[in-house]
Amino acid sequence: MRYQIAGEPLPVVICDLMPGETMVTERGSMSWMTPNMKMSTTTGGGLGKAIGRLFAGEAMFQNRYTAQDGPGQIAFASSFPGSIRALQITPQRPVVVQKGGFLAAEEGVELSVFFQKRLGSGFFGGEGFIMQRLSGSGTAFLEIDGYACEYDLAPGQSMVVDTGYLAAMDDTCSMEIVTVPGVKNMLFGGEGVFNTLVRGPGRIILQTMPVSAVAMSILPFLPKKE
Repeated sequence: MRYQIAGEPLPVVICDLMPGETMVTERGSMSWMTPNMKMSTTTGGGLGKAIGRLFAGEAMFQNRYTAQDGPGQIAFASSFPGSIRALQITPQRPVVVQKGGFLAAEEGVELSVFFQKRLGSGFFGGEGFIMQRLSGSGTAFLEIDGYACEYDLAPGQSMVVDTGYLAAMDDTCSMEIVTVPGVKNMLFGGEGVFNTLVRGPGRIILQTMPVSAVAMSILPFLPKKE
């Protein structure tokens, strides 16, 4: 599989497949394709995994697109202004991503549910108690809200992240909730009460324009009901 990412800030990844190669995506992610791409809908590993993906913010069913009778092409467009990031998934390096962040992947990549080990990280961290885990082997494409910034954290090194800005992390990283120091900072600082502390070792991907932040920005300008 060869691919090209184009069109930021409204990006699309265009994948060129050899005969027999397959891409897996969630419902509604395909944007265009050549006529010889055959589509089939599956639970992606059984009913249990399908229900897990539903809790993780994805569809219960997955669509598989396979090139038949020659090379094929298929494109997957982002659903929000930002960027698309290609990640190489290996058995030694699974990746945890935000709900709704998975766009498409080669068929060797498995999408499953990831539960936060610390309840507080899920309830107050803004990243959600349930996230997504990409494992297996192959190239996966993620939707990033805004621009993507990557950091490689050494063992014990950490980053304080505001609500919604964590897009993905290696599953070797850990998360916990920290409070904004000082009552005055909590009440009048405008940054909320909780932040997410992400600790290495591992890579983290941060995003500059979370959907939640955009929604809060435009909320004051929406018409109010009488």
